[in-house]
Amino acid sequence: MYIKTSVNNSIGYLNIDRPESLNAMNDEVLDEFISKINDLNSEPKVRVIIISGAGDKAFIAGADIKLMQQMDSKKALSFAEKGHRLTKLIESSKKPIIAAINGYAFGGGTEIALACHLRLASEDAIFSQPEVKIGLVPGWGGTQRLPNIVGKGIASEMILTGVNVSAKRAFEVGLVNKVVKKDDLISECERVAKLIISNSPNAIAESIDLINLSSNKPIDTGLKIEAKKFSELFDSDETIEGLSAFIEKRPPKY
Repeated sequence: MYIKTSVNNSIGYLNIDRPESLNAMNDEVLDEFISKINDLNSEPKVRVIIISGAGDKAFIAGADIKLMQQMDSKKALSFAEKGHRLTKLIESSKKPIIAAINGYAFGGGTEIALACHLRLASEDAIFSQPEVKIGLVPGWGGTQRLPNIVGKGIASEMILTGVNVSAKRAFEVGLVNKVVKKDDLISECERVAKLIISNSPNAIAESIDLINLSSNKPIDTGLKIEAKKFSELFDSDETIEGLSAFIEKRPPKY
């Protein structure tokens, strides 16, 4: 098991417990993640869910690159679509989901955070959509959700440069709702959760639906195209070189 869950005071806690891999995502972790979100959404006692990553270094450091290096376009499409199932499940949850971002949120880590309804970060959190550096595009909704949240210009900067974004900068551009000291991150998420819990559950659920309606009308179409483009790149020489260079810890030769 890579995902630990618990419930306390109407809050469901979901912790990705794979710190030795910086909580990176593979098929097994994604499957368990989807299952645990469904379990918490089905638990009547749960009103708000907090997602966090185990260890001191990472929230989610994206997808497992060693796994991706072994993919062809067919496997990559399946992997992208599974990431979409997870992020759409989070985004459409009737119970608000808060991301407690306690370190690296690279690639898929940023994309999972983007799907959450609220994002709180520790001061040392770092965000990135670095896929272009390995010959890919964001594959779990980054090209679709990031512009909705931070605007087209900032999203283009992050996606086209692959640059790391500090927690301070993330707050300035609206990527996160608040930045706090690392030791205070979970307690601050709990404080926000309690504010939500004090409100009408039906009104909260309807508000989530309406907010998603306003910002994501065409997202299913966009996600389908994104997954197709992501997977097709796995047959390209540049992507093969980018993945190999990452594994071999050397600059890619494009």
